[in-house]
Amino acid sequence: MKIGMVGLGKMGMNMARRLLLKGQKVVAFNRSPEKVAEIMKEGAEGAHTLGELVAKLDRPRVIWLMLPAGRPVDDLLEALIPLLAKGDTIVEGGNSFYKDDIRREGLLRTAGMQWLDAGVSGGVWGLKNGYCLMLGGERQVYDALLPLFEALAPQDGYLYCGPAGAGHFVKMIHNGIEYGMMSAYGEGFEILNASPYGSTVDPAAVAHLWNQGSVVRSWLLELAEEAFKKDGRLETVRGFIEDSGEGRWTVQQAIDSAVPAPVITAALYQRFRSRQDDPFADRLLAALRNEFGGHAVQKKGD
Repeated sequence: MKIGMVGLGKMGMNMARRLLLKGQKVVAFNRSPEKVAEIMKEGAEGAHTLGELVAKLDRPRVIWLMLPAGRPVDDLLEALIPLLAKGDTIVEGGNSFYKDDIRREGLLRTAGMQWLDAGVSGGVWGLKNGYCLMLGGERQVYDALLPLFEALAPQDGYLYCGPAGAGHFVKMIHNGIEYGMMSAYGEGFEILNASPYGSTVDPAAVAHLWNQGSVVRSWLLELAEEAFKKDGRLETVRGFIEDSGEGRWTVQQAIDSAVPAPVITAALYQRFRSRQDDPFADRLLAALRNEFGGHAVQKKGD
């Protein structure tokens, strides 16, 4: 199968590579031509304009987008849709909000085209291990693209989740769970590090141990072990944590559905807190303790 790949960031580039390794044909487009030249050396056809991309694909065309969520996807669709024909398919593999998928699917359907949303998990390791794919859209469109999913995913690593938006909805919940798991590991290792045994217990060794049959074993814990091997006390890492949207959307969905989600919500707030330096709220707490109890306040510059 021949597929157009738009967006050659860390995920998109490695997905194109895996498709090539699995015998699929790839026509690649990226705003920066250096990325296109790089993947062309590995067997892909290159396209330096969207028009060239469309011209190099067989009809009905299949184009997979790996772009930042939000406006970049809408801008790309605005430029791309007029170049396509009825029966062509767009697969959106970024971390988009599922309600945007429903809107975009309607836009393509009106033009006689087809849409799939693909929640993709696997990170930079997906090239080697395969990508977990969560897919939403019309079932017949999903069925037609099975060779692509089989190439990208490990065995049993892709799933039809339902109509438009379902793929990204399942990925949103996946990432919300990930937030909570990561925070639990962070808290546990911080308690260990601050304990009387923190100076004698090797966190990398503990992470490795827990992955040998314990109930908290996971790929995240394997990655923690690798991080500790590089920097045993993480002294070179700043505790500043971004969020890409899925955690917020998961918490909002919990609110909309009246489902309690205290772990995921706290994990999201922890990420917000990580970006603050000397937060106002903490300064107020210190001032209040001084006012009602005469507790000492540390002044800036002390």
